[in-house]
Amino acid sequence: MTGDALTRDASRTSNRLRLAVVDMVGTTITDDGRTERAMSRALVEHGIEPGSSRFESMLGYARDTMGFSKMTVFSHLFDDAEVAANANKVFEKAYDEMIDDGGVRAVPGAEDAILWMRESGMRVCLATGFGRHTQNMVLESLGWMGLADLSLCPADAGRGRPYPDMILTAVLALDLDDVREVAVIGDTSSDMLSGIRSGASLIAGVLTGSHSEATLRAAGATVVVDSIKQLPLLVEKREARHL
Repeated sequence: MTGDALTRDASRTSNRLRLAVVDMVGTTITDDGRTERAMSRALVEHGIEPGSSRFESMLGYARDTMGFSKMTVFSHLFDDAEVAANANKVFEKAYDEMIDDGGVRAVPGAEDAILWMRESGMRVCLATGFGRHTQNMVLESLGWMGLADLSLCPADAGRGRPYPDMILTAVLALDLDDVREVAVIGDTSSDMLSGIRSGASLIAGVLTGSHSEATLRAAGATVVVDSIKQLPLLVEKREARHL
């Protein structure tokens, strides 16, 4: 291939979005604070007094790091690896129980946005900071098994957000040619940072979850929208500009 042809090919692949890596809680689903409640239960069951300064500090860290692997969060909160692993198990058990009460719901328009992306020729990966069992429980509760091309959790990739591993794993698993063909969509600063680190060309923050527009932009969002239901229009406008 000549130099001119290589240039044209690189330009073409960087313009066309072929994969969306989409966060779950706060972006495509809402759980009405169940993540925080499950986190609180794990702290209490490991000796942290509710309402104490240590409890509030630890819960504040959990809020700030929404989107991270929950195991990573507990490893930071507890120095002992065994205690951290046990706390994560309590969190997952508590969250599983909360899923059963029907409180985990799709963000309005999320399913339609995912279907639109797939129908337009994009692949979709649903990514989470939960473990695999909890992620599957959530997908099953919504009837979303098979909705996306791929679902990934931190254990599937090696590291969770804010590292780019899940995004890059999706690129490899779905046989993409170029990380610039990727859009990353999420509601937390860790989603945005993982997108920056991966080399994705569209990093979209949504305001249906944990972090503010200012926080999302500071973390690297190229655009911020109210909800994932606006993503199809956003993608259409972007593609039209690059025709």
